[in-house]
Amino acid sequence: MAEQRPPLPPFTAETAAAKVRAAEDAWNTRDPDRVVLAYTPDSVWRNRGEFLQGRDEIRAFLARKWAEENGYALRKQLWAFTDDRIAVRFQYEWHDETGQWYRSHGNELWEFAPDGLMARREAGINDVPIAESERTLFGPRTDSER
Repeated sequence: MAEQRPPLPPFTAETAAAKVRAAEDAWNTRDPDRVVLAYTPDSVWRNRGEFLQGRDEIRAFLARKWAEENGYALRKQLWAFTDDRIAVRFQYEWHDETGQWYRSHGNELWEFAPDGLMARREAGINDVPIAESERTLFGPRTDSER
């Protein structure tokens, strides 16, 4: 049986929001082996100025990302959707090895295969240095925040 990752396209407002919540939850685990399973084996990514293709490259990218971005906490928000595409706004906070905190803001464009796996991800991201006292995100979203 082929892999499937519900909800499947075509998306409704409810299923698109569920897809965004599932992605946020998975990324907040910071587990590249888990996260990469949401993408097609030949998925194509643009992340900032980096271009990746396939699960092996994506897994390596995520492992490197989360090794450098300490204290990572992410929030995603559904922006728009069509039958097989979802646009997301997001922000996350993290600190580097010196203890400098950042808030990263961005937008993602996602395209899905019929099996619900993401075939394409385009991400534009900007980092803003913040003081630790300016943090607003602390770990994964709680049930009361949903």
